[in-house]
Amino acid sequence: MPSWMNNWWPSSQPRNAHPYHSTRPSSDHEDDSSSEVLKVLKVDPCLEDNHVEHHTSYFNTAVEKEALIVRRGDPFKLQIHFDRDYSPSKDSLSFVLTVADDIKPSPGNGTLNVLLPHDTIDDLGEPKEWGAGIESHEGQVLTVVIKPPSTCPVTVWKLDIDTKLGGRSKSYPLPLPIYVLFNPWCQDDQVYLEDRDQRKEYVLYDTTLIWRGSHNNAHPAAWKIGQYERHVLECSLKVLGSVGKIKPAFRGDPVKVARALSAVVNSNDDQGILWGDWRKDLSQITDGVSPLKWTGSTEILQEFYKTKKPVKYGQCWVFAGVLATIARSLGIPTRIITCFSSAHDTESSLTLDKYVDEDNKEVDYRDSIWNFHVWNELWMQRPDLGEGQYGNFDGWQVADATPQETSDKMYRLGPAPVSAVKNGEINTPFDIPFVFAEVNADILYWRFKGTGKPLKLLAWDTQSVGKNISTKAVLKWEREDVTDNYKYTELSSKERSTMMKALEQTRHTFSKLYLNNEFNDIVLEMELNHEVSIGEDFSVLLKMTNRSESRPHLVKGIIRCDGVLYNGRGAEKVKTMGFEMELQPKGSDLVRMKVSFEEYFKIMSSKASFRISASAKVKGTDFDHYTQEDFRVRKPTIELQLGEAPIVAKKEMDVTMSLENPLPIPLTNCMFIVEGPGIEQPLKFKVGETPVGGKAIATFKYTPPYAAHGVMVVKFNSEELEDVDGYKNYDVLPLTMS
Repeated sequence: MPSWMNNWWPSSQPRNAHPYHSTRPSSDHEDDSSSEVLKVLKVDPCLEDNHVEHHTSYFNTAVEKEALIVRRGDPFKLQIHFDRDYSPSKDSLSFVLTVADDIKPSPGNGTLNVLLPHDTIDDLGEPKEWGAGIESHEGQVLTVVIKPPSTCPVTVWKLDIDTKLGGRSKSYPLPLPIYVLFNPWCQDDQVYLEDRDQRKEYVLYDTTLIWRGSHNNAHPAAWKIGQYERHVLECSLKVLGSVGKIKPAFRGDPVKVARALSAVVNSNDDQGILWGDWRKDLSQITDGVSPLKWTGSTEILQEFYKTKKPVKYGQCWVFAGVLATIARSLGIPTRIITCFSSAHDTESSLTLDKYVDEDNKEVDYRDSIWNFHVWNELWMQRPDLGEGQYGNFDGWQVADATPQETSDKMYRLGPAPVSAVKNGEINTPFDIPFVFAEVNADILYWRFKGTGKPLKLLAWDTQSVGKNISTKAVLKWEREDVTDNYKYTELSSKERSTMMKALEQTRHTFSKLYLNNEFNDIVLEMELNHEVSIGEDFSVLLKMTNRSESRPHLVKGIIRCDGVLYNGRGAEKVKTMGFEMELQPKGSDLVRMKVSFEEYFKIMSSKASFRISASAKVKGTDFDHYTQEDFRVRKPTIELQLGEAPIVAKKEMDVTMSLENPLPIPLTNCMFIVEGPGIEQPLKFKVGETPVGGKAIATFKYTPPYAAHGVMVVKFNSEELEDVDGYKNYDVLPLTMS
């Protein structure tokens, strides 16, 4: 059995053993008959007060009173009950705090700390020091305050309270473990986030939106982060050491934690949390859960915590959702980012080379463009990087758990300062070149005529990568565009100079970047209706313009529609159409290719994504022209009806989910999957066949667990229509106000 499968308390060490105890004669520990030695009868960990003060009340572990959950840098309170009156002049009192899973805790590593309380709580020491003080004393009851340092390892701690009189001593182990988390409310913590609303959104909220689709047809999917649900916090703390292999002394460094999390969320090289699966037909998955069927992170982390085996399966938004859950549960402000038309640069050249044959079929897939790619941003200071040309690198840091390329021989990425990406400082740790290419790479389209034959450059696109970079707006259920955080305005002098600066820092040349501009009379423009719903036919409209003042041109070409996966791979032909026409001077003409539902349905991927391309050759010249665009048909929305207003905590209500069949064929094997506050595991409702024009409907009873803002997340899947998302946010009133 791997060592990380062991319990929190190492089997070789009793729970209350540590070097501080071992220095005393064993007879002093075993002598409980002396009434002179102060004995701790019980300790009240003041759970309700501490959890409110430390913003940890909603954790299931807090609700069930299974642990004391506090944030570093801020004090927490304990009430100690003795067997006799406490005498400050006679009794010696100390607190011994030890990292629970450190086999050899030591003061030098900060994993063993012995505190002698001050007489008051006026001075609890420097921010980076442990501190303790006596708040009040009434006879046999002592109220004390303990402050973890702002750099404290984020992990599970155990506390022993030692009393001593003369040469004798007693020790009382606190029955509850103490979970110490990062503290974005504390100015001395490296993850401090000043804005109150942002702390709510990026630390406390347990549901978010993940934007998917394409840059011209984006749609939000709700995702239950679920950091408060049962075993999620325990799993998050556990994986830092068990899978991430972060030594206890370094678990308080958010840079190391972020880098480790980007590796442990995928299972590629460390038996981490999630297997990835990008097969074309995800409905064929029988040994796990399709990435399309997850509605949140809770079930994934609960399964991993239970089995200690990678969970099957995920794609980029699932990896990002799980990383967000772990980071928020640990206390690091985190948000989920979607980059549309995201480049995957496999050669670190900062360019994407696309090779197409005479039929516009792509023939090489080393570099690719994802319709969308999802990663995370984590908020922290970066004292490890010092100052750059544009100042420090504090703030949002990219961390990406999707296994795309290795970094230091592991599939991980980040933390990469967003400010370094924007300014092309690609030598800044970690993995800036890859992120820079994702949002900035220039696309080169080459005509491939066979192995050994020369390539011909068809087009050079400097504007299509890194579109509409999006996240959920703060305290709003809408999209916030953060593209300006990552790049300067396309084609601006600053954007081009930043790109050139980045290219100069690479070992790759820019020799391929040229365009034959000797002939530019012909212009190709694609016109697509991005409001087309799934089930409908659609048309591809190609507009060709002859910009010559005097010369007509005979143009011959081809239009092609491919069904593709959202990551740009797995292209499969839906339809092609050739054309030939003469363009008069200063004239334009249109070519239309109609694609029917019957033609695209069998080829369409679960994301309903297509790649439309067109090329044209001018007769009598050696000039080719090429254009390409992503296209997606819209999916329907799921309607959610939540009882009758007002919605009240602890009061049962009916929830109804419905979806109208948009296809000209029946839907079979239909299922709704739903999550919400207090729903520990996703609920699944099978629905019978849904006829053409009919509705799939499911109803269940639901009781809101507490008064707060709530979000219910729902997903619909069937054999014919997959990955349909819906959500509803609402306010729950206290029972007393009903």
